[in-house]
Amino acid sequence: MTSPTPSPAPSPAAPPGGLGVDLHLDLSGAGSRRAALIGALREAVRHGRLAPGTPLPPYRTLAADLGVARNTVADAYAELVAEGWLTSRQGSGTRVAERVAAPSPGPVRTTAPPPLPYDLVQGKPDPAAFPRAAWLAAARRALTDAPDEAFGIGDPYGRTELRRALAEYLARVRGVRTSPERIVICSGAAHALRLLARVLGPGPWAVEAYGLPFHRGLLAGAGVATVPVAVDAEGARTADLPRHARAVLLTPAHQFPTGGPLHPGRRADALEWARASGGLVVEDDYDGEFRYDRRPVGAVQALDPDRTVFLGSVSKSLSPALRIGWMCLPGSLVEPVVAAKGLREPHTSALDQLTLAEFLVSGGYDRHVRRMRQRHRARRDRLVAVLAERVPGVRVTGIAAGLHAVVGLPSGTERAVLAAAARHGVAVEGLAPYRHPDAEPVPGGLPDGLVVGYATPPERSYGPALDALCAALREALEETRAR
Repeated sequence: MTSPTPSPAPSPAAPPGGLGVDLHLDLSGAGSRRAALIGALREAVRHGRLAPGTPLPPYRTLAADLGVARNTVADAYAELVAEGWLTSRQGSGTRVAERVAAPSPGPVRTTAPPPLPYDLVQGKPDPAAFPRAAWLAAARRALTDAPDEAFGIGDPYGRTELRRALAEYLARVRGVRTSPERIVICSGAAHALRLLARVLGPGPWAVEAYGLPFHRGLLAGAGVATVPVAVDAEGARTADLPRHARAVLLTPAHQFPTGGPLHPGRRADALEWARASGGLVVEDDYDGEFRYDRRPVGAVQALDPDRTVFLGSVSKSLSPALRIGWMCLPGSLVEPVVAAKGLREPHTSALDQLTLAEFLVSGGYDRHVRRMRQRHRARRDRLVAVLAERVPGVRVTGIAAGLHAVVGLPSGTERAVLAAAARHGVAVEGLAPYRHPDAEPVPGGLPDGLVVGYATPPERSYGPALDALCAALREALEETRAR
């Protein structure tokens, strides 16, 4: 005697208003609606569009969505349960069977090499150091107090709350002279440079002879030629700024990457150049908050706010994932920059801006920066001590600041050291790629070096990373001496 087909367990009633799980199915095939529904569900499971364990809509909801009878859906579910494609239990509804495996899409081919185990590449804070609990608390407070209009189209100037908080913070911590009306929120230094290049138009920019290749490439992509200005232990030689340049891009707090601060006399020279030539000083406040041997020197912008653009971001202090930066502009540039940015703000979330504003006002940002300052100082001190003990032939240059240090190498050894570092599993960069291709050598400058980022590794792997770096340095330097 053939046993009757088991009746499927009743599916949970649809929530009020017909709400339920959305499911796209194409019933345009030939045959009855029941057969078309069975075929569509089977194909969705077979091809992985419905993963194992996925809950299916209740009978009534799916029937209403597809315009078929409720019994049609119930019969289709029952048949697929019997075939093993679906499971149905009282109280849990109908789901895709766990044993049904989606087809593998096959291996993904890639030419990217696997990452090295020890990451000492500069420019990246330790992701684990992000203050999640404090940020979440600030986000809750910010969302609770946010006006309804904050959930509409963004303001190209940036949220008023954040611009007010930044004006107060930057004045207190960096000595910046500005007002909320002169601050425009952007998504970081790169976004700011693109906007400024568009506003200033054709004409060369002076840049430090050592700097980020990415920034030089960004300016070149905007049609802006760059003219290198020599760098030494006192920063850029601003007395040599070309008179025809439209702007000069400087990192006065901590020259990137060589590590020296801009000498007071050279700060004055830069501003005198700007006044005499009609040019603009673009101050990238790189590492401005992270000085360890003394209090940070104030911003150049404070000396002449009408000839200086001050750039900052939270990429190093909090996380590059936030994509929040700012420009403190001369009054004459605010409207042109906002016009270049566009009427809609597609780059920086208004909710993140509100959270950062609350984080600043509540003191959470100050507390986090102080913690990170202590951590980074300890890591830099450890790097200096370990190298002095184990590899006395090299030296750390520059001031105690920032998230990286330059390790000076004997002339002609940079490539050998980088190759040895890779063999020992250390990801690190040499100094050469940061040198402007048109830069002239400076007597007494650094011909070879490593740019060591000490902020990125988790605490547990920082010691092993330094061990591997020292081993690579010893190996490469001994091989070089033996030749």
